[in-house]
Amino acid sequence: MKDPVHELFRKLALSLPAMIESVSYGTPSFKLKDKMLARFHQDGISLVLKMDFETRDFLMQVNPDTYYITEHYKNYPYLLVRLHNADFEELKGHLQRIWKANAPKKLLKEFENNF
Repeated sequence: MKDPVHELFRKLALSLPAMIESVSYGTPSFKLKDKMLARFHQDGISLVLKMDFETRDFLMQVNPDTYYITEHYKNYPYLLVRLHNADFEELKGHLQRIWKANAPKKLLKEFENNF
């Protein structure tokens, strides 16, 4: 049986223009072109989400029950998200910002009025 929270995130990620589902590190991942923006963590409960260090540190400070990192991610621009604790409107905003930061200029121009 598929986890409804994972399915909700999958639909959210794939609703963004040019996003595709792939596999990274043996788990479903979501990419824009060849850039991984998110993937389900192998622990089965967390999401690995691309995130700048400043925002990542802020989110971990204000909501440590939802946002965290392990030692492995300390030096990488990713954040771990406990999906069952996540506010999906907030997560949608993070994903849209990440999409915009990684989208090619042509794609951004084509979809600039959608967000």
